Amino acid sequence: MSFYINNTNPNRPGPLSGNPINGICEKVLIETTKVFDACVSQTTETGIILPVTSFNPANPVQPLTFISAQNQIGADVVVSDIVIDRLEQTPNYANVSMTITIPLTVTYRDANGVIGTGTSSLVVQKSTVLFVPQPSMTPIEIKANATFSSTIGTFSAENTFTVTGCLQIVIKVTAVVDLLIPSYGYPVLPPCQACQNCNVCPGVGDLPLYPTATSSATINVNRI
Repeated sequence: MSFYINNTNPNRPGPLSGNPINGICEKVLIETTKVFDACVSQTTETGIILPVTSFNPANPVQPLTFISAQNQIGADVVVSDIVIDRLEQTPNYANVSMTITIPLTVTYRDANGVIGTGTSSLVVQKSTVLFVPQPSMTPIEIKANATFSSTIGTFSAENTFTVTGCLQIVIKVTAVVDLLIPSYGYPVLPPCQACQNCNVCPGVGDLPLYPTATSSATINVNRI
């Protein structure tokens, strides 16, 4: 069983039915990342020069035939040189510029027909207008993610390809904040499988899954 398989318990995530206010039992303060603004761009980039290093297998026989270039698995996109230039007429908005470096894996076939891979990177300068809250004790962060994909390219020089590909960039203005939200309370977790001897650990099986806080009273304290 899971949240969604043969589970009709109302305290589970999923689509709402009926009045969505029914069942709300408390206001919960959570620490989370709030997104104040975001945008996405999709472009086709041509004439991109990709020098390739870290060949696997080593020392491929040139010339090389380009197969593809994709984001390097396990490597993070690096965002640097962020500049927030607020617009004079609308100070809550700013021109946000940055440098985005995307690590790539390039796949090729060498002159002997051996398929191999190498590493490269695509460096992109990006600028866009976004809503940026005024300064506060909680710092604002500019985050970006990017993907690049190409299957069109030529061997243009030693260890270098010239490629055309699709570039997608997502930019977000975020901050880690304490947010007060309405809540339906804790979910009821279904068992992963039929439990035939659940109380094999005395005492442990009697513990609640989540901590409880039933008191709703407020305490008045005289402050000096």
